[in-house]
Amino acid sequence: MKPPHLLLFLAFVSSGLAATPQFPGVGAAMQEMIAKNEIAGAVTVVVTKDRTLHRENSGYADVATKRAMTPDTLFWIASMTKPITGVAIMMLQDEGKLHVTDPVAKFIPEFAGLKTPSGEEANLTITQILTHTSGLGEATGPAAHAATTLAELVPVWLAAKMQYAPGEKWKYTQSGINVAGRIVEVVSGMSFDAFLQKRLFEPLRMQNTTFYPTAAQRARLVTAYAKNKETGALEPVPPRAEFGGRDRPPQGNGGLFSTAQDYARFCQMLLGGGSFGGQRILSAEAVKVLSAVHTGELPTGFFQTSTFGQRGKNYGWGIGTCVLRSPHEGLAAMLSPGTFGHGGAWGTQAWIDPVKGVAYVLMVQRSNFPNSDASEVRRSFQHAAAAALAK
Repeated sequence: MKPPHLLLFLAFVSSGLAATPQFPGVGAAMQEMIAKNEIAGAVTVVVTKDRTLHRENSGYADVATKRAMTPDTLFWIASMTKPITGVAIMMLQDEGKLHVTDPVAKFIPEFAGLKTPSGEEANLTITQILTHTSGLGEATGPAAHAATTLAELVPVWLAAKMQYAPGEKWKYTQSGINVAGRIVEVVSGMSFDAFLQKRLFEPLRMQNTTFYPTAAQRARLVTAYAKNKETGALEPVPPRAEFGGRDRPPQGNGGLFSTAQDYARFCQMLLGGGSFGGQRILSAEAVKVLSAVHTGELPTGFFQTSTFGQRGKNYGWGIGTCVLRSPHEGLAAMLSPGTFGHGGAWGTQAWIDPVKGVAYVLMVQRSNFPNSDASEVRRSFQHAAAAALAK
């Protein structure tokens, strides 16, 4: 049952008095971050499974030309691609075509010969590659840069020396997520980008979510900025060359571009137990598996150093998702246990709170946050949104 304050707000939205509903305080919080040169601009969205409670644009998508942020401003969402890769795997599990406990070698036979650092058979599972407990080495060097398909990356992954025995510890590993994308291709018979387009983006009306932005979409692409450590000024930085071009593989670790509105629909589907707009994308059980902790008692996540509070035990990892086990002071104080989601390298964030029935989506584009998951921008947005919800 929704809390009374949320029911009142929903009634207000439904009444037509707020064509673009906005929470008081969120815009002011983002303007403060803009004034501090933390960001050039932001798009913020808060949704339930079937309503938009808040959507607001602040600041500029490009400072030099004074191009304002808009609902359809396009962002490189980086690692916010990972939960989408997890959903693709769970869709195939729903169809009985795989199970997350299956060995990777069942679908990519070359992995049968993979050895741990001690020389034993690795026997990687799909769960391990999606929870950063695989021990896989990273795909780097000329061969990785030359690859144009995920299939061409298979020998590169296998040539990289394993870092540790599977399941031994948690270490953020990009290659494992891309292996999952290749498994989707093998099982579905479609390229990873085509699978997502047909099975996920079209049903959810995510019209601006893509690995390969068109010329028209690129015209709406936000400019990324880095904060100059000496002057404090924001300076433009070029796009990441390894993403976005048709000569690059559809990389499930971080290759997608999207808008706040599109990604909010993805969150609404997960809040709805796998359904959105009358269409079922995932079973309710699949959503539970996606958002459950599969890493046992291992410390995980990006808050494990003293700088960020030694919070490794507060987090676990689901199928391509980070899961908040227990809230902690700061940016997790307003979230419920079991909140899940992911951030991106350039500051984008999306967190789904199934207890409160809301999701928070933050789109910014700054390249050098010390820790994008721990940014003051994220904390400020979530705090202001949660305060509005509480009223």
